[in-house]
Amino acid sequence: MKARILLVEDDEYIGAVTKKRLEEAGYDVVHSIDGQAAWEQFQLRTFDICLLDVVMPKKDGLTLAQQIRTVNDHIPILFLTSKNEKEDRIAGLRTGADDYISKPFSMQELILRIEVFLKRTRSQIAKRSTTFAIGKLMFDYEDLRLYNESGEISISLTQKEAELLRYLCENPNKTLKREDILSHVWGKDDYFLGRSMDVFVTKLRKHFKSDPHVKLETLHGVGFRFNIPVKS
Repeated sequence: MKARILLVEDDEYIGAVTKKRLEEAGYDVVHSIDGQAAWEQFQLRTFDICLLDVVMPKKDGLTLAQQIRTVNDHIPILFLTSKNEKEDRIAGLRTGADDYISKPFSMQELILRIEVFLKRTRSQIAKRSTTFAIGKLMFDYEDLRLYNESGEISISLTQKEAELLRYLCENPNKTLKREDILSHVWGKDDYFLGRSMDVFVTKLRKHFKSDPHVKLETLHGVGFRFNIPVKS
């Protein structure tokens, strides 16, 4: 599956060239020309890494990085900037950025840095939790089971049900596009796989009936939203 990159660059020529080169290198790239548009894209899709310009209209890169960090504290953020002053680099790192690369930059260097961060993220994902609290329910991915609050009653899940539920649990209370779910869980966006996904969604909804606070909401024409209580 291709890694998806959020590229935020207000210079349309530089953005278009960078996007083309990254796509040629095998990445899925979403290009935004200002910080506000990028923030809207970030809320609609799932990304593996963010490449942010610093000086942009509507919302600068530092502000955008801060917003991203409020909802995702592990996605790699790399600033693409012509600012080379030490103070600017420090300010960027304080917002939660992982690294800088100065313009003009070598595409080869950029791709190498992207791969370093993606490799680190994949390693972290491999060690991620396999148990999830879903309201009054507990989901054990390794055991393929969903338990009630007391642990006395359990529901057996198929492997694909468990994979879909794990993806939902890792992206709670967030708009998830159909094509993103299909790509992450099934490996590709396909009409017939989409019909299969709808069947699994119906099955999962039945499992959640014991807790009315857990809802797998359909967003018509978009995808789904897995609404679960947030523990304070």
